[in-house]
Order: sequence, then C-alpha cells, then structure tokens
Amino acid sequence: MNRISAFAKRNFKELLRDPLSYIFCLGFPIIMLIVMTLVNESIPAEAGMTIFRIDNLAGGIAVFGQTFTMLFTALTISKDRSGAFLVRMYASPMKSGDFIAGYIFPMMLISIIQCVVTYTAGLVIALITGVELNIGGLLLSLICLVPSSVMFIGLGLLFGTLFNEKAAPGFCSLVISLGSFLGGIWFDAESTGGVMLKICKVLPFWYCTKTARSSTALKFGNDEFVIPLVITAVCAAAVTVIASLAFRSKMKADLS
Repeated sequence: MNRISAFAKRNFKELLRDPLSYIFCLGFPIIMLIVMTLVNESIPAEAGMTIFRIDNLAGGIAVFGQTFTMLFTALTISKDRSGAFLVRMYASPMKSGDFIAGYIFPMMLISIIQCVVTYTAGLVIALITGVELNIGGLLLSLICLVPSSVMFIGLGLLFGTLFNEKAAPGFCSLVISLGSFLGGIWFDAESTGGVMLKICKVLPFWYCTKTARSSTALKFGNDEFVIPLVITAVCAAAVTVIASLAFRSKMKADLS
C-alpha cells in the first residue's frame, strides 16, 4: 500500500501542476452548466423541452465532465511511457497492479471533486432559476456515478497503454464526442426514439447519463435506474479488466 500511495501522490501532483486539468475537469463543466441554462431560459415553455433544465442538466454535465478524466488519465500514462519513466519504474519492487491502482486512485479523487463542484454549481443555478433540485438526490448521485467514473478512467488507462501521447488524445476526443452526443446529454434520446435511441442503447454512455439523472431525481424504477446502473457497472468492470490486462502485457513486453 505504501508503494501505491507514493505513486498515486506523484500522479495527483502531476495533475495539479497542469493548468489544463483545472480548465477541462472543473471549469468547462461549470461553463456548460451556465451556457445550457441560458439556452433553457430562451426555450418557450410551450415547447415542453426540459432536457436543459438544471434538474435534468446537472446529472448529464457530471457525466460529461467525467469524460475528461479519461483524457488526462490517457495523457499521464502515455507521457510516462514515452518519457521512459515507466520503464525505469519497472525496476522498482512495484507490480503491475500497483501501477494500475496508482493511476486510478488519484483520477477517482479528481472525478469526485469534479462531481461535487458540478453539483454545487447546479444547486446555485437551481436557486437562481427557481427550479427544485433535491440535495439528497445529488448526494446519492455522487455514489451512483462511481461506476461511470471507473469506466472512463479505465478507457483512459487503455488508450494511454496502447497509444503514444500524440495518438491517445485523439481516441479520447472521439469517445468524448460519442459520450456527450450518444449519451443523451444534449438531447432527449427517448423522445427521439427510432434508430437514434437504438444506437444509444448499444453504447454504455446513455446508461451512465440515465443513472445520473434518475439518481438525482430519486427515481428508482428498474428501467430508469436499476438496469442502467447495472449495465454501467458491468461495462466499468469489463473495461478496467481489459485495460489492466493490456497494461500488464505492455509491461512484460517492455521488460523483455
């Protein structure tokens, strides 16, 4: 545990030294909350469109923010690999599991802080706009967002392991785009229906968003909450296992 703790602290400090981590992980989600709230205020009430109302928007933006933890995980690992830092570290007593945990733990902390900041901003906006936002639901959502956070960090671990520091951000950007659009953050996939909804249901991002929104609204139906949460957790476990196996394989290849 001492080895993991030391390595995790090093990675956390690296993130804190990067100003882009503050912009994308903390600043950008808040900006999107404000911008989309202004968009919602300009939509006529007769339209019946509530996707950008803060009680629906907060959970979606929390998931959107998590996609950037994937980006910074991939960047951190790919830079360590390209700079031969990891190769030198392989000579230490640390095992592959220690490295994996050392990358995942600080990013989980960043993700939790990010969600807290997003929901705090959401509460302020709710007070200003006069929309009711359940504090208990927001606290519950922080727990329910853990699987989606693990999934995105796992994707970052996978991309950072397989690709260099130039290619990894490109793959992350693709996932960020897919996650935000096909995750139903910017439109109501269920109201759209048809082929678009079927595509959304094939990918895990829609279930992440649905879990976040249902938990903040304290809706616990099977289709609304239970099934999306289970699917997200299964995807998170699968991605983390695949990423861990890829990291271990790459580690053995670098040592041979």
